[in-house]
Amino acid sequence: MTSLIEPMSCPAMLPCAIAAHDPPASPADNTITTDNPRQHIRQAILISSIRALHTIISELLNHPQQLDKHPPPTRTIYVMDLAAKRALLYDALRDLGSIMVAYSGGTDSAYLAFAAHQVLGSNMLAVIADSPSLPRAELAAALAFTTTHNIPTHILHTAELDNPDYQRNDSRRCFHCKDELFTQMEAERAARGFLHIAYGMNLDDRGDFRPGQQAAALHHAVAPLVTAQLAKSEIRALAREANLPLWDKPASACLSSRIEYGRPVTREALSQVEQAEDALHALGFKQVRVRHHGDLARIEIARDELPLALDLETLDRITAALKPLGFLYITLDTQGYRSGSMNEVLPSSAIAPAAR
Repeated sequence: MTSLIEPMSCPAMLPCAIAAHDPPASPADNTITTDNPRQHIRQAILISSIRALHTIISELLNHPQQLDKHPPPTRTIYVMDLAAKRALLYDALRDLGSIMVAYSGGTDSAYLAFAAHQVLGSNMLAVIADSPSLPRAELAAALAFTTTHNIPTHILHTAELDNPDYQRNDSRRCFHCKDELFTQMEAERAARGFLHIAYGMNLDDRGDFRPGQQAAALHHAVAPLVTAQLAKSEIRALAREANLPLWDKPASACLSSRIEYGRPVTREALSQVEQAEDALHALGFKQVRVRHHGDLARIEIARDELPLALDLETLDRITAALKPLGFLYITLDTQGYRSGSMNEVLPSSAIAPAAR
């Protein structure tokens, strides 16, 4: 569908576009010609898209001066593409038959769980891993979402903190965490009779440093959002379209990601980080990270919120909230919040491209 954007920007080609894509002349021509549900969806999308394009092109032919005032209707094309991708996602989920979704409460896995429940009903199960690396507030919010939408949910109590390889906290920490999760999910899948394990990787994630994707591949977990070619922004758009309140929820990695590489992951350190971030949220900051460097807490605040922290009264309140947690020094990172900032200290050899 997007291939028609360029011809539409050239008035000389508009008649050709209409000739090639004239809509059906009568209601009878608009009839879906297949009993196959998948083909039915695709034909419906095609008919709808052609009719929408015909309307747009006719308007431009009748009022060519509008081309000088308005850019080609790329937004309309984007919405149609989004509908097609949603249909592809539903097709992929239907083809899987039954799945267990690795659910964290973030936008991606929440939308995947929501869509899977829409398509598969009781033939899906959202599985959330509970451990000291998951903030209590995040667990409560994740469970509230699935309860609101009647999505079947199961809590797994994972034990990655008992694994010395995870505690060591090197560049493979995320792999060991996800390996524990998918190992437990695989046992649960076999016991409950589900066919597949799915997780919320999106198209944008494939270029990031995410060792957990290697664990997913090892356990043959499928990524339906990637199958449907959905990027993060598109998943947020679909979630908003479905009236899901978490469509704009800030990204939130596990608490272990806040601890500097090489410093052991302990329950005490995780608790310090969780309490510190809760305190900052209570002060009104929405997107924050407290990076744990032993005696030093390095606070990252989203750049659009950073000016709110730059007065002496607020700085004193931050200090008063974090020092009792065991930090001797409280610092504010002037670069602001950025995802994966701890990875900046890793050698390039430790950051391999994610599996595609």
